[in-house]
Amino acid sequence: MTTVTPFLWFNDNAGEAIERYQKVFPDTEIVDESRMPDGTFFIATIRLQGQELVLMNGGPSHQLTEAFSLSVGVETQQEVDEISDALIEGGGYQDSCGWLKDAFGLSWQVVPSILGKLMSDPDPEKAGRTQAAMMQMKRLSVQGLQDAYDGKA
Repeated sequence: MTTVTPFLWFNDNAGEAIERYQKVFPDTEIVDESRMPDGTFFIATIRLQGQELVLMNGGPSHQLTEAFSLSVGVETQQEVDEISDALIEGGGYQDSCGWLKDAFGLSWQVVPSILGKLMSDPDPEKAGRTQAAMMQMKRLSVQGLQDAYDGKA
């Protein structure tokens, strides 16, 4: 069977990233792991929310960029806030439209499911208001999106 698995190249902190992701997403599991002869972490396959990822310490020759991100679908504002805060802890930052960069340089999008529902409305005014509101937000606000959709913002 053929599979496609995202492969993430870290300088030297992939093991720390895995530990962080296990805290943010407690059901994360290490599927396979290899270490250098001195015992230091080298490469691992993890299953994060059902998605397999390979993380490797490959040195500084390649950097993570915003051209690749992981998207996290959530239901509530509490989930948006908790996951965003946990991912940016220790040196990351919140960016626009729900995007953030974690302390390891990996880009994420934390997206409440309501966004897709509101933006796919057949009424172009409602969908347009929702999109315009999203474009003005850093962290996405479930209530702010709904208010824009409803014409209250």
